[in-house]
Amino acid sequence: MDRNRIDGTAHQVKGAAKETLGKVTGNHKTEVEGAAEKAAGKAQDAAGRAADAVRDAAKKAADKANDAIKR
Repeated sequence: MDRNRIDGTAHQVKGAAKETLGKVTGNHKTEVEGAAEKAAGKAQDAAGRAADAVRDAAKKAADKANDAIKR
């Protein structure tokens, strides 16, 4: 699993908590900061998922090439 997925999820959780805190306390700045951090976390998680997909595809291609060479 790509580190960006882990970090992105952590940012999403932190951002959601901060956003909720801002809503509860009526602090618009904290609410907006939380929403922004949550969005950044989603983007980071998506980048990690893309990296995982590329890595998996490369591994499958390498495995197929090795199988072809062994024949």
